[in-house]
Amino acid sequence: MKINKALRHCSGLALLGGMLVAGGAQAQSDSTECIAPAKPGGGYDLTCRLAANGLQETGLIDQPMVVTYMPGGIGAVAYNHVNGVRTDDPNLIVAASTGAAVNLALGKFGQYDATEVRWLGALGVDYGAIVVNADSPWQNLDELMDDLRDNPGEIAFGAGGTIGSQDWMKAALTAQSADISPQDLRYVAFEGGGEALAALLGDHIQVFTGDLSELKSQLESGKIRVLAALSEERMDGPYADIPTAAEQGYDVQWPIWRGYYMGPEVDDDAYFAWVDRLTELSESEEFAELREARGLFRMSSFGPEFDRYVQEQVAQFQSLAEEVGLSQ
Repeated sequence: MKINKALRHCSGLALLGGMLVAGGAQAQSDSTECIAPAKPGGGYDLTCRLAANGLQETGLIDQPMVVTYMPGGIGAVAYNHVNGVRTDDPNLIVAASTGAAVNLALGKFGQYDATEVRWLGALGVDYGAIVVNADSPWQNLDELMDDLRDNPGEIAFGAGGTIGSQDWMKAALTAQSADISPQDLRYVAFEGGGEALAALLGDHIQVFTGDLSELKSQLESGKIRVLAALSEERMDGPYADIPTAAEQGYDVQWPIWRGYYMGPEVDDDAYFAWVDRLTELSESEEFAELREARGLFRMSSFGPEFDRYVQEQVAQFQSLAEEVGLSQ
């Protein structure tokens, strides 16, 4: 099953009181701003910095972009803020990812669904991976799936997230592509990917569903074997020898996109000006270097095309959640 086929109320005062603003000042009306829906240092911070640094270095903005941190509800606080307070701000973009699509599908953003904002575009992507220990008996995805069909409860999958999380979704979709019910999976949740990888290396779990970019050092050490990349095609560099799930006969992809949305009432002129700006940024050599330095692969999807992509992704996640009893 592919997830890459086509590729409004919280109190404004309470939210503003809880924000942390990089640089110590609020964005002015004539400056650009990116909200990172988390504390500094995580993936959403990276996503905002990717736009802020790229736009500044390429001269596509005249003043430095302000990065505002708005943690809470795994993105829900920021989503509600944009829908309830900043509905038509033409200078504001908000960082988002595949994780936001998962949470929207699970109803974790309250009364607002995926249609409530204007999805702007994605500037980079990582991909999921199915990983086993180097001394594992499974040499390819077929061998793992054969054993999983026979004894699903005896093979422990593990990752840095609970059932319903992105990492669980990777395991669930891979199993589903082999006609194995996700409900039959034995899944162990860890606090993060590093802890889950350590459990794999310690033989406490048999399969780790991680991300390609976090595996580079382990690949070089020879301690792991990546059975499949959940990408559309093989990646370059250190990942060139890793087959995709699709080329092994399993129609599943898991792109972890890094992108942005705007308020629901932003007018078309402002929206498409941002689409053009990010499109131009994505095509520059300077930005390619920034993206690669952050461990991301190329993804350039903007405007209505990206909006359709997110809507279809959320719909598929909702379908899977209903199937396994996770929907609210």
